[in-house]
Amino acid sequence: MLSVFLKKIKESLVSVVPIVAIVFVLNLTPLVNFTNEEIIAFLVSAVFLIVGISLFNQGADLAMTPIGEHIGSGLSKLKSLALLISVCFLMGILITVAEPDLTVLANQVSAIIDGTVLILTVGIGVGLFLAIAVMKIVFRKPLSSMLMFFYLLLFAFSAILIELGGRSLIPLSFDSGGVTTGPITVPFIMALGVGIASTIGGKNAGENSFGLIALCSVGPMLAVLILGCTASGSMSDVVPDYVLNTGFGHILHTLLETAKEVVLALGLIVIFFVILQLLVLKLPKKRLIQITFGILYTFAGLVLFLSAVKIGFMPIGYKLGVEMSDNPVFLAVFSFVIGLVVVLAEPAVHVLNRQVEDITEGTVSRKSMMIALSIGVGLSICLSIIRIIFNFSILYYLIPGYAISLGLSFFVPGLYTAIAFDSGGVASGPLTSSFILPFAVGACYALQGSEGILTNAFGVVAMVAMAPLITIQLLGFRAVLSKHINDRIATRRILDADDEQIINFM
Repeated sequence: MLSVFLKKIKESLVSVVPIVAIVFVLNLTPLVNFTNEEIIAFLVSAVFLIVGISLFNQGADLAMTPIGEHIGSGLSKLKSLALLISVCFLMGILITVAEPDLTVLANQVSAIIDGTVLILTVGIGVGLFLAIAVMKIVFRKPLSSMLMFFYLLLFAFSAILIELGGRSLIPLSFDSGGVTTGPITVPFIMALGVGIASTIGGKNAGENSFGLIALCSVGPMLAVLILGCTASGSMSDVVPDYVLNTGFGHILHTLLETAKEVVLALGLIVIFFVILQLLVLKLPKKRLIQITFGILYTFAGLVLFLSAVKIGFMPIGYKLGVEMSDNPVFLAVFSFVIGLVVVLAEPAVHVLNRQVEDITEGTVSRKSMMIALSIGVGLSICLSIIRIIFNFSILYYLIPGYAISLGLSFFVPGLYTAIAFDSGGVASGPLTSSFILPFAVGACYALQGSEGILTNAFGVVAMVAMAPLITIQLLGFRAVLSKHINDRIATRRILDADDEQIINFM
């Protein structure tokens, strides 16, 4: 167990150290000027982050992934579609309501939409679309056609919202899809899909196991767009508060508050699992002990991880955006660089990459997935900063971006499409909403004042979620093209072969 944990620590160091190094290098330049208190807070947060990611990844291996797989396979074996759909709908709501990322977003936009209403709306959206995703697996429907329909529906409601004067709420609507699929939700829902697909079987079981995250990301966007038609108010004079405080009392308070949030999140999952264990699963005692330790690891990891982003990463991200806005060109370049490395520190990304490599039997390696995600996220954050600088609608990115993504889905294997759309929800994890979003808010506040925050700063999470849809499908398109070229070369060699060299046995 210790050797496994040390391996996780090594992986976490590789993930977090680049971000720390970039911040320290910038502190040596005239571009930013951090105080000693800020540097100490950032260092403490970095240590928390490294240990937190390590514990979370180990906990996901021991608990969250097995729980999801056992629930999916156990319910599928009962062969009751109504029970399977009902349980998944309820589970989608409970997990989403407890997702810490969503709570953070809701608190930042409470001036225009009541936080409780927003969370419940998003929860219902996730529950409904998780049920739809499960039906996709059961009836083996193609993901690409479903995504085409639902994204067309999204843009139709966006047009209605614009007509009603709610243009500024569109970035928030698309951001909600990204923050919903957080560190607790992703491994659980992905494993649920694997469990259901493996039990039901079929020749495309591996492909069918993906796509749940993709569809669960659509639900919140559609739900918030509909909610936006009834929303009112203004956020023109509201700037999210990113307070830096390195006092021991503040750190302890943050740890305790975060622990309460994580207890709620994990508690709902544990209660749900215990009920199913007593009624349906009936797993052996040895397996339950392993899952119990995994839950404890997951709890400790998430508390440290989420506390780290609150204590140091959010304030540092905000200050970076404010101070670097004096040089817009360098601001855009830096945003690309930070996007390349920030995805490395997302805990759910590592869970996704490992599951993808296992399901595809190494065809899609963790390394190629990580490179594609890093480049995609880097470009998306850079484009978001350019939008802040020049002040134009996010729809100029989203409409062509999703058009390209959905168009590629008809030319690449279905497995790549499912992985790509799942990766979109996973890439926009807690570090994106807790470091990149404050960075964008800081840049927007410095360049445009508080009036442009809702319209321009928000939407960066949606951009991060969209980028992998294109980059990973391009990997699939390259694989298809390479196979086609190799087949043509092999055919030409056969046709051009010297007939005299063919031995005739007749």
